[in-house]
Amino acid sequence: MAARTTTLSALAFTALFLSLSQAQAQQACHNNFKTDGVPMVTGLTYRSWDLVTNRTPAAVLKSLAAAVAAEGFAGIRVDNATSSVLAIQETTGSGRPQTLRVTARKSGPATRVDAAFVVQQGQIAPEGYVRDALCRVIAGGRG
Repeated sequence: MAARTTTLSALAFTALFLSLSQAQAQQACHNNFKTDGVPMVTGLTYRSWDLVTNRTPAAVLKSLAAAVAAEGFAGIRVDNATSSVLAIQETTGSGRPQTLRVTARKSGPATRVDAAFVVQQGQIAPEGYVRDALCRVIAGGRG
Protein backbone atom coordinates (compact mmCIF):
# COMPACT_ATOMS: atom_id res chain seq x y z
CA MET A 1 0.00 0.00 0.00
CA ALA A 2 2.84 2.42 0.84
CA ALA A 3 4.44 1.82 -2.58
CA ARG A 4 1.13 2.52 -4.30
CA THR A 5 0.66 5.73 -2.30
CA THR A 6 4.20 6.84 -3.17
CA THR A 7 3.58 6.13 -6.86
CA LEU A 8 0.30 8.04 -6.80
CA SER A 9 1.97 10.95 -5.00
CA ALA A 10 4.76 11.01 -7.58
CA LEU A 11 2.22 11.00 -10.42
CA ALA A 12 0.21 13.77 -8.80
CA PHE A 13 3.36 15.85 -8.30
CA THR A 14 4.40 15.33 -11.93
CA ALA A 15 0.94 16.32 -13.20
CA LEU A 16 0.97 19.42 -11.00
CA PHE A 17 4.47 20.36 -12.20
CA LEU A 18 3.49 19.95 -15.87
CA SER A 19 0.32 22.00 -15.48
CA LEU A 20 2.26 24.76 -13.71
CA SER A 21 4.90 24.72 -16.46
CA GLN A 22 2.21 25.04 -19.14
CA ALA A 23 0.49 27.83 -17.22
CA GLN A 24 3.80 29.67 -16.82
CA ALA A 25 4.52 29.27 -20.54
CA GLN A 26 1.07 30.61 -21.41
CA GLN A 27 1.60 33.49 -18.99
CA ALA A 28 4.92 34.41 -20.65
CA CYS A 29 3.23 34.59 -24.06
CA HIS A 30 0.44 36.76 -22.67
CA ASN A 31 2.98 39.05 -20.98
CA ASN A 32 4.98 39.41 -24.21
CA PHE A 33 1.91 40.47 -26.22
CA LYS A 34 1.84 43.96 -27.72
CA THR A 35 0.00 45.91 -30.40
CA ASP A 36 1.56 48.44 -32.78
CA GLY A 37 -0.42 50.97 -34.83
CA VAL A 38 -3.39 53.29 -34.44
CA PRO A 39 -6.80 51.58 -34.65
CA MET A 40 -8.73 52.43 -37.84
CA VAL A 41 -6.03 55.00 -38.87
CA THR A 42 -3.12 52.67 -39.65
CA GLY A 43 -2.69 48.96 -40.01
CA LEU A 44 -2.31 47.10 -36.72
CA THR A 45 0.27 44.49 -35.84
CA TYR A 46 -0.46 42.21 -32.91
CA ARG A 47 2.57 40.24 -31.76
CA SER A 48 3.88 37.97 -29.08
CA TRP A 49 6.67 35.47 -28.50
CA ASP A 50 7.76 32.68 -26.20
CA LEU A 51 10.47 30.06 -25.85
CA VAL A 52 9.97 26.38 -26.56
CA THR A 53 12.44 24.14 -24.78
CA ASN A 54 13.76 20.74 -25.82
CA ARG A 55 12.66 21.05 -29.47
CA THR A 56 14.58 22.09 -32.57
CA PRO A 57 13.29 24.93 -34.76
CA ALA A 58 12.53 22.42 -37.55
CA ALA A 59 10.38 20.28 -35.24
CA VAL A 60 8.65 23.34 -33.79
CA LEU A 61 7.93 24.68 -37.29
CA LYS A 62 5.99 21.54 -38.28
CA SER A 63 3.86 21.77 -35.14
CA LEU A 64 3.27 25.49 -35.71
CA ALA A 65 1.80 24.86 -39.18
CA ALA A 66 -0.77 22.51 -37.65
CA ALA A 67 -1.59 25.05 -34.92
CA VAL A 68 -2.09 27.80 -37.53
CA ALA A 69 -4.48 25.54 -39.46
CA ALA A 70 -6.40 24.79 -36.25
CA GLU A 71 -7.00 28.55 -35.84
CA GLY A 72 -8.79 28.66 -39.21
CA PHE A 73 -6.15 30.28 -41.39
CA ALA A 74 -5.88 29.53 -45.10
CA GLY A 75 -3.10 29.66 -47.66
CA ILE A 76 -0.66 28.21 -45.15
CA ARG A 77 2.90 28.09 -46.42
CA VAL A 78 5.88 26.73 -44.54
CA ASP A 79 9.11 28.45 -45.60
CA ASN A 80 12.01 26.36 -44.34
CA ALA A 81 14.57 28.89 -45.61
CA THR A 82 13.25 31.58 -43.22
CA SER A 83 11.98 29.08 -40.63
CA SER A 84 8.51 30.58 -40.82
CA VAL A 85 4.86 29.78 -41.36
CA LEU A 86 2.85 32.29 -43.38
CA ALA A 87 -0.95 32.32 -43.61
CA ILE A 88 -3.90 34.55 -44.43
CA GLN A 89 -7.37 35.02 -43.03
CA GLU A 90 -10.23 36.88 -44.70
CA THR A 91 -13.19 37.16 -42.38
CA THR A 92 -14.56 40.61 -43.07
CA GLY A 93 -15.97 39.97 -46.52
CA SER A 94 -13.95 42.94 -47.79
CA GLY A 95 -11.43 40.91 -49.74
CA ARG A 96 -8.67 42.49 -47.63
CA PRO A 97 -6.92 39.60 -45.90
CA GLN A 98 -5.19 39.67 -42.56
CA THR A 99 -1.79 37.96 -42.44
CA LEU A 100 -0.07 35.81 -39.88
CA ARG A 101 3.66 35.11 -39.75
CA VAL A 102 5.13 32.75 -37.18
CA THR A 103 8.88 32.10 -36.96
CA ALA A 104 10.88 29.50 -35.04
CA ARG A 105 14.55 30.27 -34.47
CA LYS A 106 17.28 28.89 -32.24
CA SER A 107 17.75 30.96 -29.08
CA GLY A 108 20.40 29.48 -26.80
CA PRO A 109 19.22 26.05 -25.66
CA ALA A 110 15.61 26.76 -26.73
CA THR A 111 13.64 27.75 -29.81
CA ARG A 112 12.14 31.23 -29.84
CA VAL A 113 8.73 31.43 -31.49
CA ASP A 114 7.55 34.86 -32.67
CA ALA A 115 4.04 35.42 -34.02
CA ALA A 116 2.74 38.55 -35.74
CA PHE A 117 -0.84 39.05 -36.93
CA VAL A 118 -1.32 42.07 -39.22
CA VAL A 119 -4.64 43.71 -40.07
CA GLN A 120 -4.90 46.44 -42.68
CA GLN A 121 -5.82 50.07 -42.19
CA GLY A 122 -9.50 50.40 -41.31
CA GLN A 123 -9.65 46.92 -39.76
CA ILE A 124 -9.48 45.96 -36.11
CA ALA A 125 -9.55 42.72 -34.17
CA PRO A 126 -10.47 42.20 -30.51
CA GLU A 127 -7.15 42.39 -28.67
CA GLY A 128 -8.01 39.73 -26.08
CA TYR A 129 -9.09 37.25 -28.74
CA VAL A 130 -5.97 37.87 -30.85
CA ARG A 131 -3.70 37.53 -27.79
CA ASP A 132 -5.29 34.20 -26.87
CA ALA A 133 -5.14 32.94 -30.47
CA LEU A 134 -1.47 33.90 -30.90
CA CYS A 135 -0.63 32.19 -27.63
CA ARG A 136 -2.49 29.04 -28.72
CA VAL A 137 -0.47 29.01 -31.96
CA ILE A 138 2.79 29.52 -30.08
CA ALA A 139 1.86 26.81 -27.56
CA GLY A 140 1.18 24.53 -30.53
CA GLY A 141 4.92 24.64 -31.22
CA ARG A 142 5.46 22.57 -28.08
CA GLY A 143 3.94 19.65 -29.95
